[in-house]
Amino acid sequence: MKVHVRLFAALREAAGTDRLTLDVPEGTTVRQLVERVHEQLPQTRGIAGAIYAAVNHSYVNPDSPLQEGDEVALFPPVSGGEEVKRFEVTEAPLSLDDVAARVNHPTCGAIVVFSGIVRGITGEMETDHLEYEAYKTMAENTLAQIGQEIRERWPKVEDVAIVHRVGKMAVGEPSVVVAVSSPHRDDGLFEACRYAIDRVKEIVPIWKKEVLTTGAHWVEGPRAQGEDRPQPIPIVENRE
Repeated sequence: MKVHVRLFAALREAAGTDRLTLDVPEGTTVRQLVERVHEQLPQTRGIAGAIYAAVNHSYVNPDSPLQEGDEVALFPPVSGGEEVKRFEVTEAPLSLDDVAARVNHPTCGAIVVFSGIVRGITGEMETDHLEYEAYKTMAENTLAQIGQEIRERWPKVEDVAIVHRVGKMAVGEPSVVVAVSSPHRDDGLFEACRYAIDRVKEIVPIWKKEVLTTGAHWVEGPRAQGEDRPQPIPIVENRE
């Protein structure tokens, strides 16, 4: 099968080209492809402290299998030495422009951004502020799961970022930002954003404490239904 390889930065300079098309056996992994590139272009071996890979514009693990026609990008660590985090739980204030920038690519012609804002008035209740708490590692993994679900439901979506803030937030501040990008505006972006925020409320281990002018309480969302949703542990009532 044929795969298309793109090289960037130091790898591109060492190779003397930015593109290759290679014939590889079916089932070839990213790791095996990198070794094949090194065999064909030995000057690229050891040129970077680490090599990252993306398949069809998404980061992948070294043991991910490749498919016919895949575009595989190989590159050293990005400037600053850190990958762009697309699924993040943070205590820092959120910026809609920052999250949108995480999914902005030259091939994208449309980005839709959704932001959840701390509401001050709900019916007759007046909110002073909100406090969010998260099981961070699991929450970030679950946000990434939602991103994958979006890609499967809307194949034309090119990138997804979901960033949720924790800690104390004042009325008017964003608590969560979702950004979805694709080549065209009709590629399901609006539906994908709505799906993302609904799933965040269903399965991501983040909890909200609403502090009112008259008291405070933890807010429980609706329980997710369906076999693919997490099931609660039954509460055993004390019958004594």
